[in-house]
Amino acid sequence: MKLYVVPTPIGNLEDMTLRAVRVLKEVDLILAEDTRTSGFLLKHFEIDTPAISHHKFNEHKTVQGIIDRLKSGQTIALISDAGTPAISDPGFLLVRACIENEITIECLPGATAFVPALVVSGLPNDRFCFEGFLPHKKGRQTRLQSLVGETKTMVFYESPFRLVKTLTQLAEVLGSDRQASVSREISKFYEETKRGSLSELAEHFSLHPPKGEIVLVVAGE
Repeated sequence: MKLYVVPTPIGNLEDMTLRAVRVLKEVDLILAEDTRTSGFLLKHFEIDTPAISHHKFNEHKTVQGIIDRLKSGQTIALISDAGTPAISDPGFLLVRACIENEITIECLPGATAFVPALVVSGLPNDRFCFEGFLPHKKGRQTRLQSLVGETKTMVFYESPFRLVKTLTQLAEVLGSDRQASVSREISKFYEETKRGSLSELAEHFSLHPPKGEIVLVVAGE
């Protein structure tokens, strides 16, 4: 009995590792964030392992059933729509439950959006903190204020629809001249990184609304 946590490409299908393909073919079951989205990936690599849904809306209800399957001797792989499961995606609850039930967990190395974004930002990366998505409403200002005085480089995930708002609010809290970097569509054809101050980036993306998945990297104090 073993749970495999398997990263999947965040853009370019060539980022799928040979090991990930092998594991997904060998396990008894695949837990997919969205079986329709993952269906394209599985079909591309000729993986015909059965897949069921495991996402943030049902994970509290499905965890025990998955643990029971694992205890019965099955091997199961967890994937998300893109990237490494449990990094701003479902997975934490299942991993914790496996630990509590002494079930072996193996996490394969692979695609994660914030690593390439941090590297190409040109900002210090010897020490950094991953903040994921900021709260949309409740708790947002509290989280922003908690970042005042942070000396490490900060990494955020953000929606293209909220990017300008986030850049503007960070400029108000941390200072308009704080250096930052915005990477979008990492590993895809239209991959792009813009660097500058928070105010400069807010102005740029106000005039040029972004598309795609975004990673925002902000310098520490």
